[in-house]
Amino acid sequence: MNPVRDSKFFYTYILESKKDKRWYTGFTLDLRKRFNEHNANLDTWTKGRGPFKLIYYEACINKQDARQREKYLKSGMGKRYVKNRLKRFLSLTG
Repeated sequence: MNPVRDSKFFYTYILESKKDKRWYTGFTLDLRKRFNEHNANLDTWTKGRGPFKLIYYEACINKQDARQREKYLKSGMGKRYVKNRLKRFLSLTG
């Protein structure tokens, strides 16, 4: 039994559009599949804004925790948290 592979994680993630540099925050059970859906224009909120790059994600064991984290990261304080957390990355990408 592998505790990492056997667990189901819920992911809260942030994508950055390579086209307009805007961020999209969401949550999912399958991060790879969801990322590919965004890049294939299968999501109405991000359609036409791709391609995207994944710039941040967190994993939660509980679905409600991931939803709450998504809500927080979309707030003003959450956006400041991410910008502070990624300040070196953001300074390199301009």
